[in-house]
Amino acid sequence: MPIKIGLIGKTNTGKTTFFNSATLSSEEISSYPFTTKSPVSGIAHAISLCVHPEFKIQDNPNNSKCLDGWRYIPIELIDLPGLIKDAWKGKGLGNQFLSIAAQSDALLHVVDASGGIDSSGQITESGTGDPISDFADIEEELIMWYHKILEGNRDKVSKLIKTGSDVLDAITDLYRGIGVTKTHVKETFHATNLEDKDFDDFDMTDTKKFASHLRKISKPTLIVANKVDVEGADKNFVRLRERYNDSIVIPVSGDSEFVLRRAEQKGLIKYSPGSETFEILKSDELNEKQNNALNFIKKGIMGEYMRTGVQFAINVAVFKLLKMNSIYPVADDKNLADKKGRVLPDLILLQDGATISDLAKEIHSDLTKGLLYAKDLRYNLRLPTDYQLRDRDVVSLVSAAKK
Repeated sequence: MPIKIGLIGKTNTGKTTFFNSATLSSEEISSYPFTTKSPVSGIAHAISLCVHPEFKIQDNPNNSKCLDGWRYIPIELIDLPGLIKDAWKGKGLGNQFLSIAAQSDALLHVVDASGGIDSSGQITESGTGDPISDFADIEEELIMWYHKILEGNRDKVSKLIKTGSDVLDAITDLYRGIGVTKTHVKETFHATNLEDKDFDDFDMTDTKKFASHLRKISKPTLIVANKVDVEGADKNFVRLRERYNDSIVIPVSGDSEFVLRRAEQKGLIKYSPGSETFEILKSDELNEKQNNALNFIKKGIMGEYMRTGVQFAINVAVFKLLKMNSIYPVADDKNLADKKGRVLPDLILLQDGATISDLAKEIHSDLTKGLLYAKDLRYNLRLPTDYQLRDRDVVSLVSAAKK
């Protein structure tokens, strides 16, 4: 299954523009609240440098695509309805939103860095809103959602512990449906210094602290400081970065990325998502308004921030937050091909720390039977099954049956 990344935030922060520019979709964009009434899913891509130039061969991708030496790896991007206060209690679209958000592997929290929305998400004069408070409001909703799950099941957890269940297993079971693992729960106990305290003695402060940390590590999140193209947003971007210095904050202009992607689609410019520049191909077909827009993007956005930030945010979420590595498995170790002769056909994303055995399971469960070792085709090394794979490894699995 592809990685799932959810877009969260208040209404009118530009989530749908971000979504459209990343997926080239045409979802409705409007300034009235709750334009996105239900979650919308689309395919975006994480981009990684391909290995084929290093091996001096031409690849023939199957599960991804290769353009100009870059691999485009499909991921699922989900545009979620904007949250309102007390969503965790079920207000607005709260329950629907939170249940979908919780199934995401990572979250991109989009805020209006221009300060152009009020506390309720309504459009207001730029500079009068506060993106720092906006982020805090939504984060509190997510924490309270996690807190509600724990507080609402205290009796259940207590009974399980008294009948012999491990406290880690009992709490993990509560959150298993939203992607929380036993490792997350164990780490949370340690980080909150609650390891040696009986669960029945937890007070509301303890459970809130526990829920807050569990939310943070189980749904890694970065802050998308959107609308940096608006005057005054640069100051709020700095404020966000200083206030939330334990989070990654990325300056983004969703509008600029959308303009570039559409112009590239029409053949007016040459542009690759995430690039720091673009080339105008058909200047004679551009009107004055289009020329002005492209010049502003080149100077005001790329000149100031290097890139529009949309693709960069997705890449950071996949490779930094989720700590994924790009792995190239092949069946034919001589030609770096699969059984159909396709060269470097697949790129598989595996979390840092994954082993050769994990790769075998990811490809097909039967591959683990009789698995002996793998070959590192870059350095011609034999790798044991517990070898931890590194980014851009190219490997061939060897099993007793294959041998």
